[in-house]
Amino acid sequence: MKTKSQHIPVLLNEVLQYLAPSRGNTYLDLTAGFGGHAKAILERTKNPANSVLIDRDKTAIGQLRKQFGGQRVKIIHSDFYSTSAELLKAGKKFDLILADLGISSPHLSTASRGFSFNLTGPLDMRMDKTQDLTAEDIVNFFSESDIAEILHRYGEEPKAKRIARLIVKNRPIHSTTELATIVAKAWPGYHRIHPATRTFQALRIAVNNELELIRMSLPVWVDLLQPGGRLGVITFHSLEDRMVKQAFNDKAGDTYDAELKLLTKKPVSGSKHEIVLNPRARSAKLRVVAKIKK
Repeated sequence: MKTKSQHIPVLLNEVLQYLAPSRGNTYLDLTAGFGGHAKAILERTKNPANSVLIDRDKTAIGQLRKQFGGQRVKIIHSDFYSTSAELLKAGKKFDLILADLGISSPHLSTASRGFSFNLTGPLDMRMDKTQDLTAEDIVNFFSESDIAEILHRYGEEPKAKRIARLIVKNRPIHSTTELATIVAKAWPGYHRIHPATRTFQALRIAVNNELELIRMSLPVWVDLLQPGGRLGVITFHSLEDRMVKQAFNDKAGDTYDAELKLLTKKPVSGSKHEIVLNPRARSAKLRVVAKIKK
């Protein structure tokens, strides 16, 4: 039985269906995390020596080394853009590439990481704990207008200005639950989704520069594909999904110079059964393309 702290890979059946891994395929996992997708794919490719697993989180890297250390698979501790650019420069190509852009269950269930507004912890939110910028820096030292812009741009928060004003008024703020309580004041009488959800998403994206890394990485990932190779990206909110959709559509179509074929005309979502077993899958969307053979 899975515990809350264990990471269940989202859309695993759908990833296997659309990437269709086969024996001998080379594989690049851009956000390998705790190895759920990688394990299933490598069991089918039987080619760990020509596969690469990347993650920017030190804890995840430790888990990957425990799980795959004896299989000669290359494990890299870095952000996916930096490593993707280095692999491209080195002339590497892959048959299968996967990016799961979501935050993992162990991140959310570990209070000290600061990702969850349900657990009391420091306002950290760094995927890579070697970087300097934290959510606490933004909350306590950024201007009211800059905080409002972050909440509006990265959280699509309709009360961004109101929340930014409350944050500045109540500084200094040091814990996740303290921030969540302050944000909730902007949404009296709320129900269902906690009002801090969008604020925490926005801060996490800003701290980790997530959207900029995705924007820069998408064309590199296409270039890293072998002809006939497949690229899958799993997103968890509309900002990411729109970016992936646009990037794929720009390189696909019926034109003579199209590089990609869309294998998912619309994003693929999790089944009702999966969503019950793994609530993270509720907002997950998978888009997959294939590199056209010239």
